[in-house]
Amino acid sequence: MSLDRLYRFVQFEYPFPLGPEDGRYLIRDHAGEDPHHVFVVAGWETSVTRRARRRGRDQESLRVPAEVGLGRATLVDAAVVSDEQARAWLEAAAGPDVDATVDEGLRWLNFALRAHRAASADAGTVDLTPEHALVIRAGYGEGFEVADGNWTAARDLTPSSRVRGSRRARREAALRPQERLAALLSGRDAMLACEELALRARADLVNGRPREAALQAHIALEAAVAELQAFRAERAVGERLPDLESRREALAAAANEALQGGPTEGTMQQVEAGLHAIEATLRARAAAARY
Repeated sequence: MSLDRLYRFVQFEYPFPLGPEDGRYLIRDHAGEDPHHVFVVAGWETSVTRRARRRGRDQESLRVPAEVGLGRATLVDAAVVSDEQARAWLEAAAGPDVDATVDEGLRWLNFALRAHRAASADAGTVDLTPEHALVIRAGYGEGFEVADGNWTAARDLTPSSRVRGSRRARREAALRPQERLAALLSGRDAMLACEELALRARADLVNGRPREAALQAHIALEAAVAELQAFRAERAVGERLPDLESRREALAAAANEALQGGPTEGTMQQVEAGLHAIEATLRARAAAARY
């Protein structure tokens, strides 16, 4: 059977509620324009079975972990496609275009979560990544199907960020962060403000928020130049500090441009380069540390 009015979607499932109330939301760039995506969000609460409370006794805690909810987000492309077009798109989405497909879907998912964060003044609503998703899938279906989170056909996606290497490679990659985590928790190392600021700037860049990225990168650089002076004696850090200092004027100009409106492509290249320099210096500092 040939279907003529099909809609493509990318769907994410996470082991926790996403934040927005269940429903369907239109996403458009400007008021009065046609929507380019429909955001469908649904959640399911779960709970462990607890012993009935006996009269006069407090309820006992269970020794098993409490279960959490499940959140599902579906980003539906508002463009109608034919059966042939849908099949071709799905084949590419699950194959050579998998990373681009996931990135595009996640971009609009985090766009919606950012709107919820602002509307509800809930700082606990965070940007999501593919690594923490239970399932990522792409598919297509008729309007009534995709509006309910269902489909005519779908494929699970595995972006490159979730592909696992060898056990030894995973162990070596995880060893240094584990070592530093232990040092941080035990007070043998300290977290720097510029680390958190740089992470926020990177998240803004990844999720297509250039103004926020420019502002965050500027303050991250200023914090890095100030905080990393204490580690100047470490050769790997000291040799990078002059480069960081040389970027202060460019990132200050980028932040001012962001306050006036959207930064230009050239400005964002400066922001990306500056943020990369901060991240490289922080990695060098962590690699040279002796806990």
